[in-house]
Amino acid sequence: MTAPSGELFRRHPSNPILTADDWPTTVNAVFNPAAVVVDGVTVLLARVEARSGISHLTVARSANGIDGWNVEAEPLLAPLDGKEEEQWGFEDARAVWVDELDRHVVTCTAYGPAGPAVFLATTRDFSSVERIGIAITPEDKNAALLPERVGGDWILLHRPTSRFAASRAGISLSRSSDLRSWNPPEVVMQPREGAWWDSLRIGIGPPVLKTEHGWLLVYHGVKETIGGGIYRVGLALLDLDDPTRVLRRTANWVLAPREPYEREGDVPNAIFPCGMTHDPEADELRLYYGASDTTICLASASLHDVLETVLAAPAVA
Repeated sequence: MTAPSGELFRRHPSNPILTADDWPTTVNAVFNPAAVVVDGVTVLLARVEARSGISHLTVARSANGIDGWNVEAEPLLAPLDGKEEEQWGFEDARAVWVDELDRHVVTCTAYGPAGPAVFLATTRDFSSVERIGIAITPEDKNAALLPERVGGDWILLHRPTSRFAASRAGISLSRSSDLRSWNPPEVVMQPREGAWWDSLRIGIGPPVLKTEHGWLLVYHGVKETIGGGIYRVGLALLDLDDPTRVLRRTANWVLAPREPYEREGDVPNAIFPCGMTHDPEADELRLYYGASDTTICLASASLHDVLETVLAAPAVA
């Protein structure tokens, strides 16, 4: 069921659910969190921008995923001295549970003088983290691992952004046997040309969700306007056995900046989802997103409605 605005995802009335005022230290902004459920508790791995301008990743926990957040006093992942590739911080985490590894794999953007790069780490409970390190060198970002191997390989969705990239500011994937050495990117999905809402660039949102119909991809798309870029959210479906093959892609966005907290902030008109949880019993998807690079918000929809929407889109040739 769509909201009165015509959007598929419905905002929680308590939005924003986390702001800089909720942090135990003085920070500029909190946004773009990974989201997982650990032992029934919702865990967000939030991007926290300090007043220096450098970002780190900090854990917040809630029993109901809405309020009563317990925010850790220390970051889970912050730049290490002497590591040039991460000296300007960590940004925009995604996290996915991987049965084969018996742990979560965290992907994020490490930022240094050479530009943004894809960084990997693992954790069981988000109390500590084991660094794998840089997986994809600059310039690259917006990465998440599929929760299982496909064709014997690990699959990493990401967005190469250098002038050598195979895609046009779009979504690519790379393959690896060991999570450390990655094959060259293969194009998955491109921005649409013309006046589309996702015509400037696109990138993944949260990690994909496996369904009987394919890998459900929630992605962000940007349109350039005279007033600046507008970040909105769309849906696509990827083939389970060949994730480079896009089966369906919605023509319309399913969530867009509308509320004041989404239109006003450090980056106005930006909705940027990095985390999504699924409650099978309630058939509910919870989408955790950054609003205007300033706060953390929540919107929800039923998985049934989401799949019905993306399956109604024309098949991609």
